[in-house]
Parts: sequence; C-alpha cells; structure tokens
Amino acid sequence: MNLPAKKKIVLLGMMTKIPVPGVVWQNIHYLVGFERLGYDVYYVEQHARTPSMFMETEQSDGSGRAAAFLAQVMEQFGLGDRWCYHALHENGHYFGLSKAQLKALFDSAELIINLHGGTEPLPEHAATGRLIYIQTDPVQLEIELHKNRQSTIDFLAPHVAFFTFGGNLGNPDCRLPVSDRFEFVPTRQPVVLDFWQTAGSAPAEHFTTVGTWRQPWRKVWYEGRKYAWSKDTEFFRFIDLPRRTAQTFELAMAGVEPEVRSELENNGWLVRDAMTFSDADAYRGYIQNSRGEFTVAKEQNVELRSGWFSDRSATYLAAGRPVITQETGFSNILPTGAGLFGFRTMDEILGAVSAINSDYELHRRAAAEIARDYFSHDVVLSAILAHSGVSAGSAQPQLQCASPQR
Repeated sequence: MNLPAKKKIVLLGMMTKIPVPGVVWQNIHYLVGFERLGYDVYYVEQHARTPSMFMETEQSDGSGRAAAFLAQVMEQFGLGDRWCYHALHENGHYFGLSKAQLKALFDSAELIINLHGGTEPLPEHAATGRLIYIQTDPVQLEIELHKNRQSTIDFLAPHVAFFTFGGNLGNPDCRLPVSDRFEFVPTRQPVVLDFWQTAGSAPAEHFTTVGTWRQPWRKVWYEGRKYAWSKDTEFFRFIDLPRRTAQTFELAMAGVEPEVRSELENNGWLVRDAMTFSDADAYRGYIQNSRGEFTVAKEQNVELRSGWFSDRSATYLAAGRPVITQETGFSNILPTGAGLFGFRTMDEILGAVSAINSDYELHRRAAAEIARDYFSHDVVLSAILAHSGVSAGSAQPQLQCASPQR
C-alpha cells in the first residue's frame, strides 16, 4: 500500500550570510521540527546577500563555498538534498535544486516561511497565498510601521500571516506601537528537545553565554530617544558582577576588542572567542557543559519591553541549564522564579544566582520543564500551522529523527 505524499513546507533563510552555529541551530529547529510533524521540509536561500564570510577576496568563489556549507549542514541533520541556494547576488546560478525544481516546489508547498524577514518576497513566493513572515527581532519594524514607511508596508504586503518573537507586543507595559494593518501573533523559537538533553551529565562551574559583543548598526529613534541594538552597553551596566559573588561567569563573544577584554577580565569575567565554535556540535557541547546562562538583552528590547526571548536561551533551558537573563517583558508570558529568572537590577541577579546554587537540581529540572511546555517544536510549530490555516501533514508525525552525524 502506498502512503500519500507528504505535504511540503519551505523555509526561506539566510544561514550563508551569518554561517555561525547559533544561526544554524535556529534554522535546524524549524526544519527538523516540521519534519517530525509529518512534512517534507525544504530550505531555500534566495535573498541576494553576498556570502562575504566565505570570501577571502572579491575573486573567491563565495557562492560555491556557501552552497557547499548548506549541503554539509543539510546532510548532517538528515535532510539530504532538500535545499536550494539561488545566487541572486551574482549570476543567478542555482545550487542544489534546479530552477524548474524550485518553481515546482513553490507551486506545491503547503506553506512558505520567510524566517527573519531576511528574504525580499518574490512573485513566486506569494503566488499561491501561502507566504508567512516570522519576525525574530522585534522593534525596528514596529517603529517603521508606526511611521508609515512605505517600503516596510510593501515588504510585508505579500505575506498572509505574521508572527513575532515580541511576545509582549500589545500588552499594557509594552511601549512598542501596534500596527492596525498587520496582525502580529506572538511565537517563540521551536526547539527539538532531544538534540539538547544531557542524560544526567555534570555541568561545569561557569555560567556562560554566547554572542557578539558589539553590533553598532540598527539603532532606532522612537519618541525622541535613540535605542541601541547592541548588547555591550547592557553588559557594562553589570560589569562588576563577578566581583560581587563567588560564582564564575564566562562570556563566549565575537568581536571583543583587546582593551575591552582586559576591562572585562579585570572585573573577573572569563572571556573566550565565540568564533572558536567551529560547528553545531561544538556550540551545543558548550551549552550542555555550562552550569547555566547569564546574559543581557539589547537595549531596544529592555527599554521598550518587547517580550523578546533569546533562541539561544531556549536551548540552555532545553539542556536543563537554568537561565538568568535581562527582563524584556518575557515574564508576562514565561514562568520565572524556578529554572528561569528575569532581572532588572544587580540585586536580582545575585538573588537568582543564590537561589539556583542553593538547589541546583530543582532549577535544572524546572528549566527543562519550561523548555518542554513552551519551546518544544510540537508546541510552537503546531500553533503556527493552526493560525496559518494549514492542516496536519498527511503522513504520521515522526517520533524520532537521526541525530546529527559526527
């Protein structure tokens, strides 16, 4: 007896623009998560961004290297040849799926997902009325809509449903304007939990985090004030944290200048280069071997209380690692006080550290429970499908998927 063909979902992403493990994992959780819900999933890059991180010179074959990178990632996670890299930035060459295969895929897909809004909608994306938008970084777009920026309106118009990591959007304490034209529905990063479960392994002694130290772009002006998108200013607010407690903290950061690194180390922080995580396995191992996460959020999300919550923090929770992170309004949506702590002040950080260390196993279990109840791929992705009016995959959902190859 032949089973009916599985329905298809396409994820439009931009892994080759920022080919770092955290971005890879963010995409993989969507791809593998939808696969486990019974879909054939395909990853497509069609964004016209030059893959500069694969190029030593202007003559380097960036497109070929970017395509090889995608092929390796998809193979590692058991997704084989279900990908396409369309080099719009260059000569329009297709890698992976051919032009005809890609067109047929768009025509037949049950859903096409514009992750990050990193892809400028093309006619073939929107032709069947199945293109949806998932905003992973709120603030800038909401302010542009508030100011009636026509290019932003035109960008969003081809999409038929809109989701945002701004989980607090529309609540009384959120200061971001709400669009009356585009309805944004809160969502969260899906996590395939068994990729992160640690089977009782003992954690290291450090609270850690991973990220980029300074990102000076994407500043926004709102109500007469400028808000930064970079985390460095928020870390500096709490720079003397390690000197106030016996707990150790390590920052795995890209782009830390030597003088900044010296200042951090003089205040007791351990600092390492995040770019030493060469692949998804190394990144995952670092999180699994941490005691927990301590991190801050970007000023935009802190001050405007967007409710944003980090996809990286979600994986710490999934690994059973407690998280202490700067409050953005997410505590209106997620449970805090056990396994997850939001803070505004130094005293709240110190209280969270003390609570976790007084009963680590309790907070470890609580972290895993939050991941299961709020971030599990079946919880998050099923809600997206339901809101988008998409029926379940025709095949029975898969209970397991091959773990990444080593």
